Amino acid sequence: MDQDKRTLMSEMYNSTLKDIKEGEIVKGLIVTITNKEVVVDIGFKSEGFVPIDEFRDREELKEDQQIDVFIESIEDEDGRLVLSRTKAEKMKGWQRINDDVNEGDVVEGRVLKQVKGGYIVDIDSVEAFLPLSLSSFRGVSMNEIMGNRYKFQVAKMNKQRRNLILSRRDVVQKEREVVKAKLWEELEKGQKRVGVVKGITDFGAFIDLGGVDGLLHITDMSWSRISHPSEVVAIGDKIDVLILDFDKENSKVSLGLKQIIPNPWSDVYDRYPPGSKIKGKIVNIMPYGVFVEIDKGIEGLLHSSEISWQKKMINPQEMFKVGDMIDVQIINVDKDSKRISLSMKQLEANPWLEAEKNLSVGSKVQGKVRGFTDYGAFIELESNLEGMIHVSDMSWTRKVSHPQDILKKGQTVEVIILGVDGENRKITLGLKQLTPNPWPEISQKYPIGVEVEAEVILNSNFGVFVKLEDDVEALVYSSEIDKAQAAALKPGDKLKVRVIKVDVEQMKIGVSTRLS
Repeated sequence: MDQDKRTLMSEMYNSTLKDIKEGEIVKGLIVTITNKEVVVDIGFKSEGFVPIDEFRDREELKEDQQIDVFIESIEDEDGRLVLSRTKAEKMKGWQRINDDVNEGDVVEGRVLKQVKGGYIVDIDSVEAFLPLSLSSFRGVSMNEIMGNRYKFQVAKMNKQRRNLILSRRDVVQKEREVVKAKLWEELEKGQKRVGVVKGITDFGAFIDLGGVDGLLHITDMSWSRISHPSEVVAIGDKIDVLILDFDKENSKVSLGLKQIIPNPWSDVYDRYPPGSKIKGKIVNIMPYGVFVEIDKGIEGLLHSSEISWQKKMINPQEMFKVGDMIDVQIINVDKDSKRISLSMKQLEANPWLEAEKNLSVGSKVQGKVRGFTDYGAFIELESNLEGMIHVSDMSWTRKVSHPQDILKKGQTVEVIILGVDGENRKITLGLKQLTPNPWPEISQKYPIGVEVEAEVILNSNFGVFVKLEDDVEALVYSSEIDKAQAAALKPGDKLKVRVIKVDVEQMKIGVSTRLS
């Protein structure tokens, strides 16, 4: 030990021998550092011991370092001088707080740990309590909170009991007001700023600009059509926005997102003239058509009527799926309304222009049953055109109430072309015309006055339909049958009838239950 050190130790030794007593803070020199303790010489007859756990920065400890320690016990049960580094720091901290800090002052501290109802904060080596209700840590992770330093306001202080209660909420509020005031001064129309999405509604999203909230309306999110703001932004997203307008007095800010990039509709007439062919991606499917993105921010509508030359109604949801790439033709552009009409069928030759030439009346063709209405069935022909068989052209003899009684969907049938109207895209087909008209023979087989046994098919309010033989039906007029008898009849009942009318042109037979 050099002369200066010996002199210092001698002075400390002499002074402490006179004045040392428990409960005081004294200076000492670190003599030895172990895994459990730090041995400190305070100039007393024996060296003191401080638990190593009381030093936060153990790596910075070194021998001959001078530190302040608190005398806990001059002589414990083992005869050792017990010192405390933590209590020394706390006492010094409280002395500084007593001298410099009052309620309402702002102090800086480090969050040590979370306890029931709040947090413990280190303020200049003094442990203070931060209630959860005053913490303003909502939405902040524990990893981010623990060990970090923040500013706090002294909410309540009892110097005698050494009790300190803090509030971060008041500090945050004041900081926000300062930031908010500064932000209002900086705002300018056309200014580009960074914001964080804090809320989403059906009509737009609220963006935190750093103290001031702005509204990004759905119409200002994208140049292309969107159904909901969540298609463009999500809560927590950090995005660039443009200041469109603001009203400081009413605290309103209007923001734009699409305005950051050039308006793709500005030169739409030059880029997409009618008649041009282009490839696009399906982005939305509706019952009436599909929306196709032909460029970033530009969508067009492919109406269901422009999908195929076929006259039948097409369900786009059965033909396409979102993400499909398709070829389309531009048929109309409206820049002001931001609408583009597209077509798929225009890419193909119009088969209706040659329909009258290729499908001659009276010719037989094959087709597939594609659908029904109450009055007929739609048949897809091999030429990719569609015709219809009316119920009156399905059978010579049967009364067809429902087309499904004769045909099934998906069934391949042979039909006769009855008529072709290319201008109105209409093809009339016949099924019964494949066989000769049997009514001349039927009229001879069932002359007026002949009596036959019939089977009830349908009982209606204007008469009873009966079957004379397979596919030959007749009507018992309501005036030709007793009401009580008619009411009691049901399908399958047998009935004796007399033919009273045969109309070959109308293909009808009238019968009566009144026999001769």
